[in-house]
Formats: sequence, structure tokens, C-alpha cells
Amino acid sequence: MRAYRLLTEDDTSAFCHKVTEALSKGWELYGSPTMSFDEKRGVMRCAQAVIKDVEGTYSPDIKLGQL
Repeated sequence: MRAYRLLTEDDTSAFCHKVTEALSKGWELYGSPTMSFDEKRGVMRCAQAVIKDVEGTYSPDIKLGQL
């Protein structure tokens, strides 16, 4: 099964750490990162899709962050 996650965070080092942690756990980048300005909060937000091939069959109960 191929798992998919969209990692999001404010544009701080926390976003880079989140992506780096996913990569260290075997996730691979999927596409380019994106940024958008959150006018209500006055901050830039980042997003990066990641994918990972894992054993098993899909179920909505899967905790993607624990794969």
C-alpha cells in the first residue's frame, strides 16, 4: 500500500524539522512544497506532501504519523 500525508506548519524551523523527521522514517517527498499567507494569523504557512510504501491494506483507522 502507498501511504500519503500532507505535512503543514507555520514557516518556521518546526516545518523543516517535521519534514526531516518524516524523511528519517522512510517517507519520500511527493511534489514540491507550497506556501500560503494566513491573513487571519498574519503568518506564512508551508505544506509538503510525502508518500511511503508500507505493508498491509488501507483502513481509515491507520495512524499515518506512526508508519
